[in-house]
Amino acid sequence: MDKPEPLPLAAVIVGQCEEREDMAASELHFLLVPLVAQGHIIPMVDLARLLAALGPRVTVVTTPVNAARNRATVDGARRAGLAVELVELPFPARQLGLPEGLENLDQLLDNVSSTMYLAFFKAIWKMAEPLQEYVRALPCRPDGLIADSCNPWTAGVCTELGIPRLVLHCPSAYFLLAVHNLSTHGVYDRVGDDEMEPFEVPDFPVRAVGNTATFRGFFQHPGAEKEQRDVLDAEATADGLLLNTFRGVEGIFVDAYAAALGKRTWAIGPTCASGILDKDADAMASRGNRADVDVSHVVSWLDARPPASVLYISFGSIAQLPAKQLAELASGIEASGRPFVWAIKRAKTDLAVKALLDDEGFVSRVEGRGLLVRGWAPQVTILSRPAVGGFLTHCGWNATLEAISHGVPALTWPCFADQFCSERLLVDVLRIGVRSGVKVPAKNVPGVQVRSGDVQEAIAQLMDGGAEGMARRSRAKEVAAEARAAMGEGGSSNSDLVDMIRYVSELSRKGRHERDGSSMTLPFAAAELRSNDGEKIEAGAALSLQS
Repeated sequence: MDKPEPLPLAAVIVGQCEEREDMAASELHFLLVPLVAQGHIIPMVDLARLLAALGPRVTVVTTPVNAARNRATVDGARRAGLAVELVELPFPARQLGLPEGLENLDQLLDNVSSTMYLAFFKAIWKMAEPLQEYVRALPCRPDGLIADSCNPWTAGVCTELGIPRLVLHCPSAYFLLAVHNLSTHGVYDRVGDDEMEPFEVPDFPVRAVGNTATFRGFFQHPGAEKEQRDVLDAEATADGLLLNTFRGVEGIFVDAYAAALGKRTWAIGPTCASGILDKDADAMASRGNRADVDVSHVVSWLDARPPASVLYISFGSIAQLPAKQLAELASGIEASGRPFVWAIKRAKTDLAVKALLDDEGFVSRVEGRGLLVRGWAPQVTILSRPAVGGFLTHCGWNATLEAISHGVPALTWPCFADQFCSERLLVDVLRIGVRSGVKVPAKNVPGVQVRSGDVQEAIAQLMDGGAEGMARRSRAKEVAAEARAAMGEGGSSNSDLVDMIRYVSELSRKGRHERDGSSMTLPFAAAELRSNDGEKIEAGAALSLQS
């Protein structure tokens, strides 16, 4: 009988609980605190699985609505023997005048006021108190806390309780470095309120020309000045930075950002390419939320199509197109003649979208070659099928990494924030994408930016494209192989994750010595990592981006 193939790494972490000095050994315990937005929760839950596969116990702290969305994924991890759990903290919606049950950014409507957006983030900031109460009630102090970069309020909790804190950045290193350089070089101050004035990003590894509209930071909005300061301060005082990317794609940007911040930095992605999801079809299909469609029907529909023939279309959980632009997109998709799967979140609730799809006959006209998902789609499952040959995407970083990891060329349609940087990376740096023609966010140019004919032409270029298209598809497969290699045992991202665990173990043990008044001249035993076959992983086996 063949010996079962081991997980890439399982680990034995030697630790100590400060409240129980007689404990001989205990695994490390990480708290993970994602921002309550789909694009941020998904990679954090991925990270929880990756950490647990290396040995530590992991608790993902979120709110009831978001816990329910991710319960299936966490349950799958537990069935696989991984020590991952969800903890629910109350979301203080009513304190800020928000409806009860409003706990995720994607629940805010298109026409919501800026006041309501700010109130939502102020409610997030108020989660510091329940988080601190939860941690104080634990029998053992967690060894480390990993917070989303948009959760700077965790900094005070960690300082108060003496917990090492790392920051997880969910956008690309390209975007992070660009926004940092534009800010520190005074470019934003120079252009002022003119969001359309062109500039070149200074001191950047590649030439990048844009404007504030396409290089806007997450909290770079009127009224959010305090939140932006909090984010910058929390990053500056963090014990280290985690980036959901890999060196094969963004090494030059990762290194430059680490140097600019002067921080210990680890590239630990793409989390979607770890291979853990591949072993659990249910977890893959429910990643982020339960699918609003029969997943087996989608899979069988795709598997009945020729390889690389289907276009997958999705704008993520938040990005939305104006009604007239959506109509032009639908017309272009129809005119392309290509088979497609289109995930439209608003199809369940938006009357104008329903009218376009049903009353105006779009669905009936594309019957047989088009499959619509009205709501949340099993995106990773779809992209993993051989029939999918292109991805029309809003260029959210998760979607970008999923396209990269599955070797699927992208038709780029960025909508806001970091998405225009993701487009530049896909098209200009990696050369695995085709631009749709969107120039700026819809709020800057209301109405139609891309006509039906342009959509049809871009689809043809992506899905065919002759010799250029063949080269693009070949590069996409090469980059996908690099992504998988980075996440595999001994790969750069896997090694960085091992190194980060050891680093947090050292910080935690040092902190316990200091709190207990122990002499720091005593010998220090670092965390010991062992693979499934019992071999010790030496310290030098872990790759760190900065020493």
